[in-house]
Amino acid sequence: MHMAQINVSHLTFSYEGSFDSIFEDVSFSIDTNWKLGLLGRNGKGKTTFLRLLLGRYPYQGTISAQAVFDYFPYSVSERQMQLSAAEFMEELKAGCEQWRVIRELEQLGHGPEILYRSFAGLSLGEQTKILLAVLFSGERDFLLIDEPTNHLDQASREIVKGYLASKKGFVLVSHDRDLLDCCVDHVLVLNRRSIELQSGNFSTWWENKQRRDQFVQAENERHLREIGKLKQAAARTARWADKNESTKIGFDPIEEPDRRKDTRGFIGAKTKKAQSRVKQMEKRIHRELEEKEGLLEDLERPADLKIVPLRHHKDILVNIREYSLKYHGTGEPLFTDLTFSVSHGQRIAIHGSNGCGKSTLLKMILQKAGAGEENLFRAEVCETGTCETASGLVISYVNQDTSMLRGSISAFCGERNLEESLFCAVLRQLDMERGQFLKGMEEYSEGQKKKVLVAASLLTPAHLYVWDEPLNYMDVFSRMQIEKLILDYEPTMLFVEHDGRFREKIATATIAL
Repeated sequence: MHMAQINVSHLTFSYEGSFDSIFEDVSFSIDTNWKLGLLGRNGKGKTTFLRLLLGRYPYQGTISAQAVFDYFPYSVSERQMQLSAAEFMEELKAGCEQWRVIRELEQLGHGPEILYRSFAGLSLGEQTKILLAVLFSGERDFLLIDEPTNHLDQASREIVKGYLASKKGFVLVSHDRDLLDCCVDHVLVLNRRSIELQSGNFSTWWENKQRRDQFVQAENERHLREIGKLKQAAARTARWADKNESTKIGFDPIEEPDRRKDTRGFIGAKTKKAQSRVKQMEKRIHRELEEKEGLLEDLERPADLKIVPLRHHKDILVNIREYSLKYHGTGEPLFTDLTFSVSHGQRIAIHGSNGCGKSTLLKMILQKAGAGEENLFRAEVCETGTCETASGLVISYVNQDTSMLRGSISAFCGERNLEESLFCAVLRQLDMERGQFLKGMEEYSEGQKKKVLVAASLLTPAHLYVWDEPLNYMDVFSRMQIEKLILDYEPTMLFVEHDGRFREKIATATIAL
């Protein structure tokens, strides 16, 4: 592939009716044969930036590129869902040739037959792989890839990871640290107020950033100490001037019999000189203060969160023995002979491919504890074996699905019995902008919705925290904050999460379904 440049200069963009610009006079260049990772907090404009490259919104400044862009995920319509991919892939990517798509699919570990099955009947993993194969079937395109592994299980993730690692000429937005480390050779980071471009992968950037942050932090502390000293000096000179000034007016003839009326003029003249000296000094001190305060750096400091788990009188909170589940009217059980227990202080990860019954198992446990939508669900599932929970068990649950989030933060807090100011403080710590609190939650990005659910769970005192894919769409910095939080407070947990790094750090045991 020949090399070309994409030049962005003086880019400024904000959404209509929004106060803050997402980009403010930003300039940089990228090469079209880079494998570029795009990083930043939720709501900081990663997807927006990809859409600006595609020319979807009007903006100020210039973006010049010789490259042709293409964007993943393609949106597949209801009508197309009913067809096979072979029938509609032309519509997704003009001039898309079938033999090329088949060649890409082979690299993704699939034969051509999935192109001829109805798209709706394929698993999420298969759908994703077809769309990636279509995306990479072009010749000279520069590809914009937005979260390719969001709903994939571990096996599919590994395949996509290997596949992307063998490609170049793309921008990848992902919150999965393993994927970023494996597939990118440059990172573009959207910070609070600036944009930085570095060669290397996520981990090299993060190490550099931590070193730099430590240095900046030390410098900040030094400047703050100096600012403190300067402020004291300013206060001293002001006191000295006032004291001199006050001797000028009014005196007690008994106390100062030798002082005459005209002494006043003399003290006045002396004070004037002293005061102009003081003014000079104050000016100098203020100038230094401004300089020092200007040196204080803009640090992305993820704040530490807090969590208050409850203590149950029983040690074993959930007990599962020789348990199996299946849906009525289907032949195969989801799983059989499952045996494990959750004791106080354990954090158990449930792991397995898509559709193996992870969410169903969590919902059954919620029901047993009286925390689920019982009857709705009981009708569809038959179970054998034992699944029991300790009596009076309080569970805090994060649902995989965020579609029920609508309306205001206030109403949400009222419903869930949460103190609103505290709730907003936690969201602020997860770097949500204050302006978001005034909007309806249906307007939030997927990552922001996840933060609402996780924050609500963290603030709910419980014996057991049951989280079903809590990190989908959530930015990498928030993931690291939540990791730290769990390790600090050690709540008892049962969770499903595809982020391998998170599982390695958090789980005390893993149950494979």
